[in-house]
Amino acid sequence: MSKIIYVAGGCFWGIEKYFQMVRGITFTECGYANGNIENPKYEELKKGIATHAEVVKLEYDDGKISLNNILEHFFELVNPFTLNEQGIDKGIQYRSGIYCINDEDFKEAKAFFEHMQTFFEEKIVVSVEPLQNYYRAEGYHQDYYNKKPECLESCPLFKKS
Repeated sequence: MSKIIYVAGGCFWGIEKYFQMVRGITFTECGYANGNIENPKYEELKKGIATHAEVVKLEYDDGKISLNNILEHFFELVNPFTLNEQGIDKGIQYRSGIYCINDEDFKEAKAFFEHMQTFFEEKIVVSVEPLQNYYRAEGYHQDYYNKKPECLESCPLFKKS
């Protein structure tokens, strides 16, 4: 069955590219979620006018990948201990979060992060919230690293050490 979850963890380009390579993810889309205005534009996020998080909408086949598996990938991908930043990306639009469209997923995501917290003294600051609103990002943000593969190495998630 097809399901949807929204994930935020810094710049959405790298998050989208990563999840496009995960078996069971059937569709990705960059967008803006849980903010203060309708139809925000990227420039409004940069200027602090819009308070949305940069998110990636993930559609997935739960017969091939579970929500828990997606959350495990997410936890390994982002720094779950930094508030409003991931790497060089700083600001509320880069906050880490999981945005759920139903109570079952909300409870599962909350339980996942509560469980993960038992392994760390440092506080996990990934927010888990119901999705309040979502707006598709501008076209040039969609599939960014597939359109510009030469830029992928500059992404902190894919930098070669």
